Amino acid sequence: METGYQVIARKWRPQRFEDVVGQDHVVRTLRNAITRGRIAHAYLLVGPRGTGKTTTARIFAKALNCMNGPTPEPCGQCEGCRSIAAGNSMDVIEIDGASNNSVDQIRDLRDDVRYAPSQGKFKVYIIDEVHMLSTAAFNALLKTLEEPPSHVKFIFATTEAQKLLPTIISRCQRFDLKPIPEELIVSRLRHIAGEEGIAVAEGALRGIARLADGGMRDSQSIFDQMIAFCGETVSEQDVLDVYGLASEEDLQSLVAALAAADFPKLLDLCAALDESGRDLHRVLIDLQAEVRRRLLAAVRAGEGAEGLSAAAWTRMAEALHAGEAGLKFGLSERANFEVCLLRAAEEARALPLNSVLRKLTALAAKVPPTGAGAAEEKKKP
Repeated sequence: METGYQVIARKWRPQRFEDVVGQDHVVRTLRNAITRGRIAHAYLLVGPRGTGKTTTARIFAKALNCMNGPTPEPCGQCEGCRSIAAGNSMDVIEIDGASNNSVDQIRDLRDDVRYAPSQGKFKVYIIDEVHMLSTAAFNALLKTLEEPPSHVKFIFATTEAQKLLPTIISRCQRFDLKPIPEELIVSRLRHIAGEEGIAVAEGALRGIARLADGGMRDSQSIFDQMIAFCGETVSEQDVLDVYGLASEEDLQSLVAALAAADFPKLLDLCAALDESGRDLHRVLIDLQAEVRRRLLAAVRAGEGAEGLSAAAWTRMAEALHAGEAGLKFGLSERANFEVCLLRAAEEARALPLNSVLRKLTALAAKVPPTGAGAAEEKKKP
């Protein structure tokens, strides 16, 4: 039985800086640091899941311990590069902060850093999910982190930087990795599909990118699952059906009905989405993204779009966001979804209180005075 299959997320993991997608600011800084000999002793990589934190750390470790290194372009062929890529390098130690978070384990690490690297030029400690370390473990690491031996480099990765002690952050160079734009995810998946011999529709790629929420690894895992489901041809409808997504046409119809405050149309669309098995919570998230695009377009244009001002689009977006939290509660998700959309349409058409007051003030100024007020006006020269 064949057991050597490697999932797409691992098979297509970047092995060079130039393969890292959507994090050009991080790649450029690390390359320049190596080129100019300004390599810090500790780095902190912060960002959402699947955006390349651990991958970037491994490539940086290869750049430091390559036979030609330190170099911004690791060869990928020498013993050092191959062992790091395979995960069995003696000089690159990857630690899971979630399961190695006790003070005793950090003390062992502190003792271990004194020993010189066995093969490469540096010992590189990559600690993933570093925010999971206990306070005592952090405190045990502080002195070593501030003044480590010259042959030691620390690279920390976390999704929750706010949980780190300020004393840890101040000892590191921090890099914030951003969610990867949908266009870049689509481009990368298109390249992988071509290399793997998979025929995939453009709409399917965009649906997968939407689902990934800025995470390249998530997009590749979803793509892998779709290949397992569909075989060598993946259509947009397959992605919509498997993950309960609304199509672009459905989203455009919902936004148009919201903008026009067409309540019967909204109810018909809600019924159709529910009966076709769509994930209404996911539909609401995608709808918010589409409304945000309309809002930004109205702001940039300096005028309304589809009969609505930027203020109206703002009120609609706020109503959709407020309804998201309550969508999963109550007896019927569909009923909550319908109420959320109807309220958003109503909010978009409602006038804010300050606008009403301004209009009333303007009208009052145009009304001629009566009674005592009128007599006083006549007495004026």
